[in-house]
This record gives sequence, C-alpha cells and structure tokens, in this order.
Amino acid sequence: MNAVPVDATAAQVLASLGRAGRSLAVAESLTGGMLAATLVDVPGASSVFRGAVVAYATDLKSALLGVDPALLDSRGAVDPEVALQMAAGVRDRLGADVGVATTGVAGPDPQDGQPPGTVFVAVDVRGGLSQVRALVLDGDRAAVRAATVQAALALLRDVVST
Repeated sequence: MNAVPVDATAAQVLASLGRAGRSLAVAESLTGGMLAATLVDVPGASSVFRGAVVAYATDLKSALLGVDPALLDSRGAVDPEVALQMAAGVRDRLGADVGVATTGVAGPDPQDGQPPGTVFVAVDVRGGLSQVRALVLDGDRAAVRAATVQAALALLRDVVST
C-alpha cells in the first residue's frame, strides 16, 4: 500500500499547535471535508485535531455552527463575517482552542450573487485573534476547492505561528 503524501503546511500547523498545547476544529462548506482530510493525513494529527463539521447547506451553518440567521438572510453564506462566525462556532461547539472555516463558491454557477472563485477562509483563536481572508480563485471546481484548502492552511500557519 502506498503512503499518502503529507501536506507540509498541514504538518507545520499541527506541529505548531501541538507545541503550544492547542487543539483545532474545522468548519467546511465548499471544501466538503477536504481540509479535515488533509489534516488527518498527517501522522499524529489526533493529538491536536478535535473534529470537523461539514455544513454545506446554508441552514446548517446556523443550526450547527451558530452563524447568525439574520446575517445569512441578508448577505448569504458567501461572506467574510459568515466565515468568522463559522470558525468561532466550530471552535466553541467542538471544544477547541482554534477554529478554521471555509465558505465560498466553487462553481460552476454563482451563489448568493457571488461568482465562482469567491472564497473566504477564517481562523478564530479562543480568547484572541480572529482573522479572515478574501480570495478570488481561478479554475474549475476542483481547482477552487484545492486552492481553498491551501489558503486555509496558510492562514492557520500564519495565525498559529505568531
């Protein structure tokens, strides 16, 4: 059986969190579990990674992650504040120190008035920093989803390394 190649950024993030004694939870929409899968491919991830919620449907972002329903009604799911609330919500609900979230449009059709490739990734740290990044990504669904995973990992790396 061939070993799964480990994503270097995922390994770096998990090592940084482990050294700091912090845990991680993931909330995903357009990435549909790809971010969590990338993290759990790293040997020893279980010492840091608590779990993930894939809230693909808009109503689940509120029901499972605590995103403000009025925000979802007024702006839709593809929004920077939604990403921040998803990250905070998953961190809180899964009892982690750090939450990370992905939301956006992988395509091929627009969603919530946003074109394909519009993506937001966010990180929320218990008692500390919250950060969101807006992305405009090119490519088909697979390319947008893969680039979103890499962007979320890069944001996590930047936040947990500071």
